[in-house]
Amino acid sequence: MRRYKKFFPKTVLIRIIVAPLIIGVCACVYMFGIHSTVKNDTLFGISRGDTVNGVANKLVKMGLIDSDVLFNAAVRFQGGRVQTGQYDIPRGASVWRIADMFTDGRVATTTIVIPEGLTIKQIKNLLLQSAMLTGAVECEPKNNAPVCNLQDGQVFPDTYTVARGTSRLAVLDLARKKMLSTEKALRGFVRKFPTPLKDWNDVITLASIVQKETPRISEMPIVASVYLNRLNRGMRLQADPTVVYALTDGLGDMQGAPLLRGHLKIDSPYNTYKNKGLPPMPIANVGQQAIGAVLKPANTDFLFFVADGQGGHLFSRDYETHQKNHANWRRIKNSK
Repeated sequence: MRRYKKFFPKTVLIRIIVAPLIIGVCACVYMFGIHSTVKNDTLFGISRGDTVNGVANKLVKMGLIDSDVLFNAAVRFQGGRVQTGQYDIPRGASVWRIADMFTDGRVATTTIVIPEGLTIKQIKNLLLQSAMLTGAVECEPKNNAPVCNLQDGQVFPDTYTVARGTSRLAVLDLARKKMLSTEKALRGFVRKFPTPLKDWNDVITLASIVQKETPRISEMPIVASVYLNRLNRGMRLQADPTVVYALTDGLGDMQGAPLLRGHLKIDSPYNTYKNKGLPPMPIANVGQQAIGAVLKPANTDFLFFVADGQGGHLFSRDYETHQKNHANWRRIKNSK
């Protein structure tokens, strides 16, 4: 025994035992956490019902990993289940990182921007243009879910980040629910609607006209005051966007065609040149600034406004001044 200890000191024995362990740990760290066969960013989909073994085999076939055994082990260590969805696997991703993404459900996302002032028809067309979403924008017959019967004014324009592959109807429903939560929040701060508005539909209907009339947030309370002043005096609103809505069967876009004087005679409850009061329903989907402008309008006695040729409007209290402003706008328009 003494001779054994003489030739093999404790430090040597420790090194002989520990060295393979260290080498083994380093090899595992490298194979699981560093080594990668992912040459380019890759989109990978896991469908409902896919097994871990099936996913591992698919990864091997695509050249994203070189060992299904390592992948299975990594998944088992992190819970043993992979979640459905589409995943962005980045270049250089290790087996461990891929397994971590799949078990944690960190799916690829896409951003959908719904601008303010669009109609339901325009929003549906917008969603159809996104290749990152799936499914139709219309419901199956006899489906009475709230998202299947959307009206203008019931969707909140915003930027929505959703999982890639999300259905278009789900995005619409997300925007519908955002509008409901916005309404609930605003109702908590408002005790009384401006005269003569009676209910929330009146508020959103007027807000939709304001939204279509001006892109300038600073002008919205003034535009709202003009229409409220006209309503309180029993005057017709004479809002061009309502005529456009009627002419285009709810699309809200003339698609380059001009609005002519003869169009103002269209027989429609949305034609505010022929009918007094507000249209029966909103003519677009509105943002919080337009709603806020109606709930807290500017304190003015303006009754008229016309474009100023610079993206804004000129406001007036009397028809004579309005006519002068209108003539100035025609000169600017003709010069262009």
